[in-house]
Amino acid sequence: MSNPPPVVIPPSRNNIIINPLQRGNPVLECIRNVGKEFGEIVADYQVGRTTGVLYLSLKYHRLHPEYIPTRIEKLGHSYTLRILLILCDVTEHKDPIRELTKSCLINNITVIVAFSFEEVGHYLSTFKQFEHKPPDMIKERVEKDHNSILRAALTTISRVNKTDVETLRTSFGSFSGIASATSDQLQNLPGFGQVKIKNIKNAFEKPFKNKSTTLTSQPIPRGSSVIPEVSDSTSHVTRPRRESSPEWDIELDLNKTDTAHSKSPEPFDIELDLN
Repeated sequence: MSNPPPVVIPPSRNNIIINPLQRGNPVLECIRNVGKEFGEIVADYQVGRTTGVLYLSLKYHRLHPEYIPTRIEKLGHSYTLRILLILCDVTEHKDPIRELTKSCLINNITVIVAFSFEEVGHYLSTFKQFEHKPPDMIKERVEKDHNSILRAALTTISRVNKTDVETLRTSFGSFSGIASATSDQLQNLPGFGQVKIKNIKNAFEKPFKNKSTTLTSQPIPRGSSVIPEVSDSTSHVTRPRRESSPEWDIELDLNKTDTAHSKSPEPFDIELDLN
């Protein structure tokens, strides 16, 4: 089991640490709302305690293709989260990005593609700002009150929106009342057409399994060569199932192979072949 990557401790916890090689890069002017300082780091930008970013312009990569493999090699096993932040500043970008992605997959590096200096700076600033933030902001917010649960359940039915759910709730009062409502009752509600009513009735009344699913899901006795017939519900034609393949005996096959090789070859008559 390999050892975990070493933790890189930055000189300052509140600033993005920048490699001196990045001096003069227009990206630096686009990093906002966070502090910046230069420091001797193996990555180009250190945006977290264990997060390092390598920056690459595709225009530069086209002129110096050996640059990024060298940087990746120097990066070694530093940082837990390793990012290659690519600036797409050329027209023909598919092939180089594909090759860079292959290299990053091998070296456990995440690829992020940006299309302007502003976007690159925004990525770097966001990584630093959210370094210690919990993932609650990107998690799905699930309300636990009755109305929210009812709305989440009923909007899974095709063509039923939040307004329809509110109409159903005020008209029938509860989930059981909605489930037992007749088509005539639903038809009297505003915004409920034939298709929407059919979808609601199917959701509450139609079984989850049909006959063909039930038949194909029946277990077949082990060793039985008789396969049950399957009925096609669309064409109403009963067709026999294909018989199962015979069991493979690897020892029998090996014995046959040995027997075939043990036969003496036919004598070879060179004079007969020449004639």
